[in-house]
Amino acid sequence: MTSVMFPACEGCYTVTPSRCKEGCKCMRFDKIPTSGKAIAAGKAIEFAVNQVVRQYDNIAAKLHLGGRAAAYDDSRYEFIGGAQDNIRKKHYDKSLRLLWKAEEKAPWLGFKDCTAAEKHLSNMAMQSMSQDERDACRQITLPEFKKKLRKHYSPKERSAIVNILATIGHGEAYAWLVSSSLLSDVKSTGARTALTMQVLEEAKHFVVLRELLYAFDVDVPRQSVWEYILLENVLKAKGLEKFFGMNILVEGIALSFFGLMSTLPGLEILQSFHLDESRHTALPGNYLQEFPLTSWQKISPRAQWKRLRLILPALALIPNLEEHMAELGFDTFEFGGSTVRKISILAQRNGFFMLLPPSLLFALLDTVFNAYCQLFRQQHQFQRFTRAESTRGSPELGVEKKIFLTHSA
Repeated sequence: MTSVMFPACEGCYTVTPSRCKEGCKCMRFDKIPTSGKAIAAGKAIEFAVNQVVRQYDNIAAKLHLGGRAAAYDDSRYEFIGGAQDNIRKKHYDKSLRLLWKAEEKAPWLGFKDCTAAEKHLSNMAMQSMSQDERDACRQITLPEFKKKLRKHYSPKERSAIVNILATIGHGEAYAWLVSSSLLSDVKSTGARTALTMQVLEEAKHFVVLRELLYAFDVDVPRQSVWEYILLENVLKAKGLEKFFGMNILVEGIALSFFGLMSTLPGLEILQSFHLDESRHTALPGNYLQEFPLTSWQKISPRAQWKRLRLILPALALIPNLEEHMAELGFDTFEFGGSTVRKISILAQRNGFFMLLPPSLLFALLDTVFNAYCQLFRQQHQFQRFTRAESTRGSPELGVEKKIFLTHSA
């Protein structure tokens, strides 16, 4: 397959690389050729299914027979009732600014909840700041950030980034809803405390990622129907099965997205998102050590079928993102294979078994992915996509190594 390099700086992306301005720091991507027919067919199918599913849920809601469970408007990328950023600024932003730490206020209690930076700044409070400290405290402004994005990416590349991250951006809205609803299902003060912090982090993820995507100055797309089906099913899941749907499936997907994208210029903050998601994927394991699933809950054919059914819409997301992934030089099937493998490890470890064992699931996915590539990619050679690694950054790989260390690809 021949890869082509395109300049991505708004100042010079319309000219050839050989004529790129001297000293230009524009981002370059190895573009992956795609099939226009496959992309168009996928969009047509997604549009048709989306119309049917949305109309069905609208009618069911009017008849009080179910319908969409989330009070969320994905077409506007906000919850029903509007953004109401004034409330967020008065409560969410202020609460975080005024959040006190037990280590500082009551060190005798044994809490260790201050960061090294917080302790350092506290010790330096009565002293004059050094030049290095002043430089560390300086924050880039939004106009400067937008200028940086325009410098590094073409409009089409900015659109691709937003389309990819919006997938998990909408997912964060549902993660917020699901983690809130799980509070009534978990036992113990410790578990509720841990889950409460996840609720806070999901709120933070949603509003921060939302502002980050808006900074790219391109339209944020609605949910695809595959994501809509997946997240609605997770929200409607019962009891601890929500742990599988949210903390293993959805958070596993989020972990992979952030691990893939965090090395791109302007997206370094996703390293922090990735670290949060690693803790979220660990929560079911820590909880189930204290309150384990029964043998029947693990192997129940009905439960195993429900888990497999949750995964199927997630698989449809993989080709749905191909166009945008390819624009940034990412192979969507390598990403999909890597993500499914990690989700499967988490599921097996926590006792959330599925009808298909991992080895059979991987073989089936590799066959399907390669069949697609054989049809729509020139000179395609068979690949073990489920053995791929899509996470790029060294810190992120270090975090995931601790999670998946005892399991080989």
